Order: sequence, then C-alpha cells, then structure tokens
Amino acid sequence: MKLILDISFSSFATGIHQWLVGAVHSEGLVKVIEMVIAGLALLVFLVPLCFILGYMERKVAAFIQVRLGPNRVGPKGTLQIVADTIKLLFKEGLTPNASDKFLFNLAPMIVVVTSMLVMAPIAFAKNFQIWDISIGVLYVSSISSIAVIGILMAGWSSNNKYSLLGAMRSGAQIVSYELSVGLSLISIVILAGSLRMSDIVMSQENGWWIFKGHIPVLISFVIFLIASTAEINRAPFDLAEAEQELTAGFHTEYSGMKFAMFLLAEYINLFVVSAIAATLFLGGWMPFHIGHWHTFNFVMDYIPSSVWFLGKTFAIIFIIMQFRWTFPRLRVDQLLTLEWKYLLPVSMVNVILVTVMAIMGWHF
Repeated sequence: MKLILDISFSSFATGIHQWLVGAVHSEGLVKVIEMVIAGLALLVFLVPLCFILGYMERKVAAFIQVRLGPNRVGPKGTLQIVADTIKLLFKEGLTPNASDKFLFNLAPMIVVVTSMLVMAPIAFAKNFQIWDISIGVLYVSSISSIAVIGILMAGWSSNNKYSLLGAMRSGAQIVSYELSVGLSLISIVILAGSLRMSDIVMSQENGWWIFKGHIPVLISFVIFLIASTAEINRAPFDLAEAEQELTAGFHTEYSGMKFAMFLLAEYINLFVVSAIAATLFLGGWMPFHIGHWHTFNFVMDYIPSSVWFLGKTFAIIFIIMQFRWTFPRLRVDQLLTLEWKYLLPVSMVNVILVTVMAIMGWHF
C-alpha cells in the first residue's frame, strides 16, 4: 500500500510533465502551465484543510472546556464550518470611507498569498513537493516574514486607531519572535548540513533529530513551538487582535470574504508551522525506525509516507491548539520580555551547543 501511494504521487507529476512537453513545444510555457496547475492543486488542498482545521479547533476547545462544541449543523456539527463560510460569502464587504481603499483591499491578498508561497518547499510525501529548492529553510524564513507587511498595511489603511495599534503590536511581535524561530531552524541546518528540505528529511533516515540530537534539539523544538505560535499571532500571543482591548485589532474594519481571507491565512500558517516542525524535528514523511529492529521497521515502512507526514503535522497542530485554550493572553510587556530576556538568549547558547555537538559528532 505504501509503495503504491508513494509511486502514484511522483509518477502522477511526472506523467503530467511528459504530457505537457509533448503537447506544448515551448519550455517556458510548460513551466507556466505547471505553476498554474500547482497553484490550483494547492487551493484544492487548502480549502478542505481549512474546513478541517476550523472544525478541529472548535472540537479541541470544547474538549478542553468540557463541553460538546458544534453539534447542530450536520452530523456531529461537521457542516458548521460550511455554514459559516456561506454566511461570510453573503456578507457585504465594507470599505471605510476614510481608508486607503487600494491598500485596504490589497492587504488580505498579501497575507494569503504569502502563506501559500511558504508551502512550496514542504515535502508532503516521498518524492512529492512543489519545489525542492536548495535553500528551502532560508526560503521559508524569508517569505514568511513578508506576512507582517500585509498586517501592517491592513492596520494602517483602515484609518482606525484600534487597527493601527493591533498592526504595530503584530509588527513588534513578529520581528521579535522571528529571531528565535530562525535560531531554532539553524540548529537543524547545522546538524543536517543542508538547507534543502529533502536533504534534512533524508538525514533523519536512521532517526528523527528530536531523538538523536539530544537535549539541545529538544530545546530548539520547544522554542520553535513557542516562538512560531507567537509569530502566527495565535493565543496566548494574539495581542494583535486582543478582542477585549482592541475589538479585533488589525482586521477590525474587515468583513465578508476579506475577513475570511485573514482567517484562511491563519489556518494556513498554523498548518505550515506544524509541517515545518514535523519536517525538521520529526523526520517529515520519514517512518519511525528503531535501530536494528528489522521487523518493526518493516511494519513502519508499510505505512504510506503521506500518512506519516500528516499524522506528525496534525499532532503538532493539536498541541498549538491546546496552547490557545489552556493559557491566558500575555500582556505586551510580558510578550516581549519572554522573547528578549529568555527565548533569544537560550536560543543563542543552544546554537553554540548544537554546533559543538555537530563538530564533535556527539549526536547519534
């Protein structure tokens, strides 16, 4: 079963490429068409994914708060997200008269497009990723930082003091926590010896880095989870929205599908962050192997690589969702103190430890 699924992913993409080369004789046009197909395929994947994550979010919240959650629309409330989407589709998209209308309408598009671009180098299964770029980790780090421009644009163009405050908070927060996220990623790059996502996954063939990298990699993993949760503006780090203080922060003035685009970007970012953590620390699509346990390893290999990847990703998503419904929101000063006084110094020392460990060959 694993073999059939893994071959079907790569052979399907190869088959489309060969057909296009035969049908279209321009190499440049073939690349353009392939990019369009990849974008459409990504959209087809992301829309159901966001429905699933929205339903999962509500059920996790209900589980932690000892209640039922959505249970009216559809079986077990499964169509509640569909109903909410239909509601947003029919809501009027208002644009404030005093706003900068061009930037106001452009901001949600920038946020969504940036989130989608980050997914390009992520390997969803064996031999199945959109773009196996040689600087994959650097690409992810660079493109994800552009999202803050969309948020700042949304807050400023709304001509609303709450929106502007939320956007400024978001800018300070994302710029601060990007440092810890980057240092956590550098730890794995040092150990794997490559920025390419596929190389990092293959370096974990004999064990995931979270296990064979000892305590320094475990520290990097914990810091990455905390810092990336802050970077995507999720509770308890949602100071950019802070409904009790800023009514909704940078998207106070947004409604209808423009608001839905911000919501879509939040769930895409949640998936991307979890996928990157699963790829770098938990082996990505790589099965779980134990030394010379050949029978056990053979059984693990039988499970499709896409199932391994999605299983790890959704496990991390569950942990991040638990953060939201377990911890209270931090104050702004607490938020920045956590980064500059604790996470950043620990990350810097940890990178030195990982470097020494890599040079001395102390990892498994």
